[in-house]
Amino acid sequence: MKHPIFARMYTRVRPAMDREGAAEHRRRLLAGAAGRVVEVGAGDGGNFAHYPAEVSRVLAVEPEPYLRAQALRAAATAPVPVEVVEGTVERLPAADGSADVVVVSLVLCSVRDQQAALAEALRVLRPGGELRFYEHVAADGGRLETMQRLADATVWSLFAGGCHLHRDTAAAIEAAGFVIEELDRFDFPADQPNPARPHILGRARSAVVGPVV
Repeated sequence: MKHPIFARMYTRVRPAMDREGAAEHRRRLLAGAAGRVVEVGAGDGGNFAHYPAEVSRVLAVEPEPYLRAQALRAAATAPVPVEVVEGTVERLPAADGSADVVVVSLVLCSVRDQQAALAEALRVLRPGGELRFYEHVAADGGRLETMQRLADATVWSLFAGGCHLHRDTAAAIEAAGFVIEELDRFDFPADQPNPARPHILGRARSAVVGPVV
């Protein structure tokens, strides 16, 4: 999906977000990852610098042309091999069972259909493979949840690249057939009145339906 205005805005604010703490979230997201990785919605490549040496290859999928061009530049200095390709979350350009790890980072808020995107993640993972996720999610009651619902019903997604604020992404991950093994809930930024403040970060594993290789 093309969101050229939002894409340019994102590349300007992402470094500041990283300095405020998002870089540490990205590092935690990827710590311990190994083998073949498919990163879904790679954006401008903000995660690339945080991949550990145990990762043998990253297939980074990004549909937005401007962000994909930025990701290609970031891939050139990444500590592991990164191939940046065009594609969508609903139809990943990867073979069945070809990934040890699938990474979704601030992308499941903006997909049209979370279940379709997560079904694709499950398809490309090997049996027993990992889903690593870092997403902003729905607030659990109170004024913030009311604000999120109102924003989603009005103009928020038009200005935020199709982003939806009020999604229970952890529940969607489980509904797609993953078992969540680690889940951290936190506010980021913690001290700002941001409707996208509630976040989750963790890992889930696909059901083992065959030998783990």
